[in-house]
Amino acid sequence: MLLNVMEVLMPDLVQQQLESLPKLSKADLCDLWQKSFNGPPPELRKDLMIPILGYRLQEQAYGALKPRTIQRLRKIARAIKNDPNAAIVPGLRIKPGTRLVRQWRDQVHVVNVEENRYEYKGSYFRSLSEIASLITGTKWSGPLFFGLKPKN
Repeated sequence: MLLNVMEVLMPDLVQQQLESLPKLSKADLCDLWQKSFNGPPPELRKDLMIPILGYRLQEQAYGALKPRTIQRLRKIARAIKNDPNAAIVPGLRIKPGTRLVRQWRDQVHVVNVEENRYEYKGSYFRSLSEIASLITGTKWSGPLFFGLKPKN
C-alpha cells in the first residue's frame, strides 16, 4: 500500500521541487547540483543550471530515457542540423499482433510482430533488419524491406 501512496505523491513532490528551482540562489543550486550529480557543477549561469537540474530531478524520480529514445532524439537533431526545414517523420511503431508479409524471389515470408520481438519461421529476432538480411543474404533496412518505410 505504501508504494501506491508514494506513486500518487511523487508527481506532486517533483512538481514542487521543479517550481522551487528558479527561487533558489546560485549557491543553493550548486549544492543541489553536487548532490544530484555527485560532483561539482560546471561554470554555468543560474538560468542554464535550472533546466538541467529540473531534468535531473525528473530523471531520478521517473527514470532515465530509454536508449532507443536517446537514439531517436540524436537522429532528429542530426536531421535538423543538416536541414533546419527537414520534415520529422514519427518513429516506426508496429502493434503486437501485426503480421508482415513480403514476397521475395518467388517465396512468401511472414513475420509476426510481438511485444518486443519479431517471430519468423519459429525463431525470434530483435529487429526486422536481422530478418531482412537473413531472407536476402545481404544487409537490408528491415522497415524498408517490409514496406514500412518509403524509399528516399
